[in-house]
Amino acid sequence: MTYQGSSESEIVVGLDLGTTKVTAVVGEVDAEGITILGVGNVPCRGLRKGVVSNIEYTVRSIREAIDAAQTMAGVEITTVYAGVAGSHIRSHTSDGVCAISGREVTRMDLERVLEGARAIPVDADRMILHALPREYIVDNQDGIRDPIGMSGVRLQVRVNLVTAATSPVQNVIRSIERCGLQVADVVLEPLASAEAILSEDEKEIGVAVVDIGGGTTDLMIYADGGICHTSVVPAGGNNISSDVAAGLRTPMAEAERLKRQYGCALGRMIADDEEVEVPGVGGHAPRRAARRLLSDIIEPRVDEIFSEVRRRVEETGMLEQISSGCVLTGGAALMEGMIECAEEVLGMPVRLGSPVGVRGIVQLVQGPQYATGVGLVRYGAQQILDQQLRQGAAAVARPIVEVEPTREVHRGRGFFGWLRDAF
Repeated sequence: MTYQGSSESEIVVGLDLGTTKVTAVVGEVDAEGITILGVGNVPCRGLRKGVVSNIEYTVRSIREAIDAAQTMAGVEITTVYAGVAGSHIRSHTSDGVCAISGREVTRMDLERVLEGARAIPVDADRMILHALPREYIVDNQDGIRDPIGMSGVRLQVRVNLVTAATSPVQNVIRSIERCGLQVADVVLEPLASAEAILSEDEKEIGVAVVDIGGGTTDLMIYADGGICHTSVVPAGGNNISSDVAAGLRTPMAEAERLKRQYGCALGRMIADDEEVEVPGVGGHAPRRAARRLLSDIIEPRVDEIFSEVRRRVEETGMLEQISSGCVLTGGAALMEGMIECAEEVLGMPVRLGSPVGVRGIVQLVQGPQYATGVGLVRYGAQQILDQQLRQGAAAVARPIVEVEPTREVHRGRGFFGWLRDAF
C-alpha cells in the first residue's frame, strides 16, 4: 500500500467494540505504510452479542480505551473508524451497470457503477454498510478485478451488499459521539479482521475467515480475490464460558479464567492425570477437578460453532473453492485445540491469524484478538488513499460540460446518468 500526494503523515484510529472488550488502536499513516503508535484495551459490559445493550457502560469503556491509547501514542484522538458486528448483519448479491464516459474506464465510472449497485430498496429499519465488489464486467468480458484504463462502452459490477439493522449502528455511533469523538466510517468487523490477517494469495485462491469473538462468530469467504459471502453465527466465547460456569458450578468470572488458562477444545489432547482447582459458589470451598472434565464441557460447544460454520459454507456452494483453507482469528481462537478441532470439523487446513504488515510497537497488537483493531486502521488508511486518488482524478478531469452542457452531459454520463441528474 503506497500513499501519494502528500509527505505529511495522518493519524488513523480503529475502535473495536467487542462483546467482552473495547480496543482502540492508533496508527500513523505515511508514505512508508502504517506505524502502530498506541493501543488501549479495556473490558466492556455494555454489549451483548455485538450489540449495545447499555450505553452508559459502553461509553465508559470507550472513554477508557481512548484515554489509554491517547496517553501511549502521545496524540489527541478526535475521529475513529468504528467496527460493528452482530447477528443483524445480512449480505446478498447485487448488480450495477453504467455507460463508460470517454470510452475508457475511470475512477469516476467505478464510483457511478457502485452507486447503481447500492440503489436497491432495503427495509426501512435497515441500512447499507458496504458494497463489496466481486468482479467487474466490461462489454461482456467478465472476471475483471480492476477495470480502470480499459476500453469499452458498458461497465457492470457484481457486489456483495452488506446491510445492518439501523438501530444497533446508530447506538454504536451515539455511544462514540457521547465521548466527544467523530465517526469517520462504520466498518463490518470481519471485513476489518480480514484486511489485517490475509495475504493477497489467500484471497485469490479462496479462503474462509472465522472470527470467534465473545458474543458472535463471524464468517467471511473470499474467492477470486473478492468477497463472496458474509454471515454471523450468534455464538462465541461467552457461550463456552457459560457452559463451564454451569457445568462446574463456579462463578462466571472464574469460568472465564478457567477457560483461558486450562481450556482445551479437544479432550484427547489432555493427559488423564491433569487437574484444575475450581472455586466454589456462595462461600463453598474450592475443589479439585479433572482437566478432562473441563474439556468435555468445552468441546461440544466448539464443535457446534464450527459445525454451523461448515453448514453455512456448504450452503453457499463454495466449499471446493476455499483452496487455501480457513484462518481463525478473535480472542477465543487462542484456546488450546481450536485449530485441531476446526480442521476436523471443517475438513480443511486451518491457521491462526494475527495482524501483519504494520510497524511500530507491533508487540502490543500481536495475537488474533487485535486483528479487528489493526484492520480498522488499515481500512482507514485505504480510505485516505482512495480520497487522494479521487482528488487526483478530479484535478485532471476534462471540462466537457462547459462546451455544450445538455448534449455533452448526455453523451458523457450515459442516458441513465443524465436521467438521474435531470430528476
